[in-house]
Amino acid sequence: MTDGHHFNNILLGGRGGTNPGQFKVYSGGLAWKRQGGGKTIEIDKADVTAVTWMKVPRAYQLGVRIKDGLFYRFIGFREQDVSSLTNFIQKNMGVTPDEKQLSVSGHNWGGIDIDGNMLTFMVGSKQAFEVSLADVAQTQMQGKTDVLLELHVDDTTGANEKDSLMDLSFHVPTSNTQFVGDENRPPAHILWETILKFADVGSSEEPVVTFDGIAILTPRGRYSVELHLSFLRLQGQANDFKIQYSSIVRLFLLPKSNNPHTFVVITLDPPIRKGQTLYPHIVIQFETEAVVERDLALGKELLVDKYKDRLEESYKGLIHEVFTKVLRGLSGAKVTRPGSFRSCHDGYAVKSSLKAEDGLLYPLEKGFFFLPKPPTLILHEEIEFVEFERHGAGGASISSHYFDLLVKLKNDQEHLFRNIQRNEYHNLFNFITGKNIKIMNLGGDGQGASGVVTDVLRDTDDDAVDPHLERIKNQAGDDESDEEDEDFVADKDDSGSPTDDSGDEESDASDSGGEKEKSSKKEASSSKPVQKRKPKGRDDEGHEKKKAKKKKDPNAPKRAMTPFMYFSMAERGNMKSSNPDLPTTEIAKKLGEMWQKMSSEEKQPYIQQAQVDKKRYEKESAVYRGEATADVDSGNESD
Repeated sequence: MTDGHHFNNILLGGRGGTNPGQFKVYSGGLAWKRQGGGKTIEIDKADVTAVTWMKVPRAYQLGVRIKDGLFYRFIGFREQDVSSLTNFIQKNMGVTPDEKQLSVSGHNWGGIDIDGNMLTFMVGSKQAFEVSLADVAQTQMQGKTDVLLELHVDDTTGANEKDSLMDLSFHVPTSNTQFVGDENRPPAHILWETILKFADVGSSEEPVVTFDGIAILTPRGRYSVELHLSFLRLQGQANDFKIQYSSIVRLFLLPKSNNPHTFVVITLDPPIRKGQTLYPHIVIQFETEAVVERDLALGKELLVDKYKDRLEESYKGLIHEVFTKVLRGLSGAKVTRPGSFRSCHDGYAVKSSLKAEDGLLYPLEKGFFFLPKPPTLILHEEIEFVEFERHGAGGASISSHYFDLLVKLKNDQEHLFRNIQRNEYHNLFNFITGKNIKIMNLGGDGQGASGVVTDVLRDTDDDAVDPHLERIKNQAGDDESDEEDEDFVADKDDSGSPTDDSGDEESDASDSGGEKEKSSKKEASSSKPVQKRKPKGRDDEGHEKKKAKKKKDPNAPKRAMTPFMYFSMAERGNMKSSNPDLPTTEIAKKLGEMWQKMSSEEKQPYIQQAQVDKKRYEKESAVYRGEATADVDSGNESD
């Protein structure tokens, strides 16, 4: 085990939550990353002061203490892992792990061992439990023999989903010999003074710094933001959140382009909860040009001993910069700022919409972040591929100015960013290719005449390529214009019917299927192309085009239905029964709106139906093409 070792399904003890992760130990230190992304802990070997092993129910626990007094517990190791890890840690870190035993007798009397900021209750030589004094919010004497500890409240779901320790009390008799006192200062008072040196006492009452009247977009409202030594507090008129700094994964400082506001995002793991809604990101909006001056309520001794090179006595500057610097110094979280991407207006983001909400999409060095609502963070390592799509709604005049970006994740989840201005394409395309992210529909030279990838044209509501659309493209050739493509997609969106002849001739036939016919007739006679159709007894131009349309082979297989078509078939009856007076066009419109608001999970049953139908169509098409070829070959032989 020279290069390190990986261990899966390892839990982070304490307030780390209940989600397992991957533990890695290597020559430079150790690291733990939450499964599915999120919290990551990295510990350099130079910061490790002590390592312990303990047998806990059904597994082994590895304890790691670092220089600043923090203590991490990693739970879930097997018995055979203990000896190999012990040898590796001893050889590469120069630290010999100690073995501790867990007391399971249930006795509630024993001794107290305080090492750094960890308080351990010992029963004989065995450990009964331990508490981090950084989690202690208040401690006080009760009489002359009892010491009460009250712990910080945590409003993250990690604390809500399991039982949380709120307070505990120690009885220290006057005959205690561990904490020797006198008549004025009994042993309990000595223990209380010892705890005071390491506990985060008083911070629940006196914050280090306060920012009043701050606009928070999620969870929405105006809050007074208090930064304490070990937690931050959001105090509003209707809500009050306390969040431990250990729950903060990262900070984002993202300016808006040509806008007087700047986003500061606090990413949490686990998230906070409001009712049944989870908030993994706290999105704060500051006025970009606002200047503040703040003095920190920290003693010089504490500032030098604990926060040296991390915090200053006072700050003056732009409010978002001051807030970020102080929060970073107290929490130790890293700050992410805009990277190399620039929009066509030299901004850091592009305008787009997600789930019918308008916002900004920030292409960052390690991911994409959509703000402000719903705040969505997508890491590059989570992406399976991206796909550029033409805007399929609103007709050619609108679609020629916008495109969509589909991001498919490795867990099959999809995010569709709509209504991105077409002139942003080159910047986005170059950024994505520079990050070595796979572009699904990149073929040939990678882009069409309009500067948008055109190898695959998808209906933005469908998860599978429409075979009928592909057939029309092949018939029209490579020289068809953007307007022809977009009209056809809009035609398919508007019809909403599972059949080929669902009103195409009457609605948009003159815009799509009839384009090539019109151009050929204009070449034959550019003066009066309509007059040539009158001798046939057809005064209506639309009827003439219907007659000129190539007759469909009755033996040809029925084309595959899209997921939206299956959804329409399932919901059209319910919609019509609940709205009997609603016209058919309005029903189709409402069904389209319902589909747009559905999540990927809700669409999945219809996507699966469409995928099965697609396989059916491909199979039948192969048979049909084989029979047609056989007929042509036999005809040539007879001639």
